[in-house]
Amino acid sequence: MTPLAPPATIAFIGLGMMGRPMATRLVAAGFKLRVFDVSQKAVSDFVGAHPSALATASAKAAAQGADALITMLPDGKIVRQAVLEGRDPAVDGLAPGAIVMDMSSSNPVDTQKLARDLAARGLALLDAPVSGGVKRAVDGSLSIMVGGGAADLERARPVFGAMGKTITLCGPAGAGHALKALNNYLSAAGLVAMCEALVVGEAFGLDPGTMVDVFNTSTGKSNATEVKGRQQVVSRAFAAGFATSLMAKDLRTAGDVAKFLKLKMPGLEQAVAYWNDADVKLGKGSDHTEIFRYAEMLAEKEG
Repeated sequence: MTPLAPPATIAFIGLGMMGRPMATRLVAAGFKLRVFDVSQKAVSDFVGAHPSALATASAKAAAQGADALITMLPDGKIVRQAVLEGRDPAVDGLAPGAIVMDMSSSNPVDTQKLARDLAARGLALLDAPVSGGVKRAVDGSLSIMVGGGAADLERARPVFGAMGKTITLCGPAGAGHALKALNNYLSAAGLVAMCEALVVGEAFGLDPGTMVDVFNTSTGKSNATEVKGRQQVVSRAFAAGFATSLMAKDLRTAGDVAKFLKLKMPGLEQAVAYWNDADVKLGKGSDHTEIFRYAEMLAEKEG
């Protein structure tokens, strides 16, 4: 089938911290956007900044006349409501042959069911979660993990290419969401390890900035030390743009996958419990890099 190249029409649902810069990249690439968000302010702000985009009042309205639909929403349950089961769902506006791209971080088992339900209506689903955070969403260098059919990916590649630098077909439906959850488990574990190392090191009298510099020239180097060490944790800026609640949710998803497969993963189970408790203790709206503050709280309890 013909690739979805500009000026193809894309319905974009979800204009949050990640969705807005991703949608902006699509506009800049020449795609025609029909946008919807439950926050009408988010819609009006986006259209105000990008007059070529069309504001719509529902998922169904956004989907009408679109060649593809992108969802960038908090979780798979909300995606299913927006696409298939809620009031004025997108599926009622999409024409057969359209591609649905769920770029949210969703549960892969639920994604497999959604793919089957959409296939029964003549619609293809690509689960395509992203990694890289707001900064890489802004510059269009996201890593995109895709689950679904290879032919559908090739058709959608120009769309993904406007938002990401690395586009990887991970397997059939659900594979992208599974890999994203597991990637975030590794990311979260590395961040906790760095934060605990910094807490111990500072208590010993080491300079935290020096510690991060040494980590980054040694075997302890990781995304956390390179991207979040000095920038977010040592500076105490705590403004990476990804919420603690979302990291905790992604870890629960990874844990659910392991349970679904009847696999005992003690480290993963401990990480889920750690981040769930941190989410409660740090409070609503906390940035995930504030896990450092949670590590400090736990250290104080040992005193």
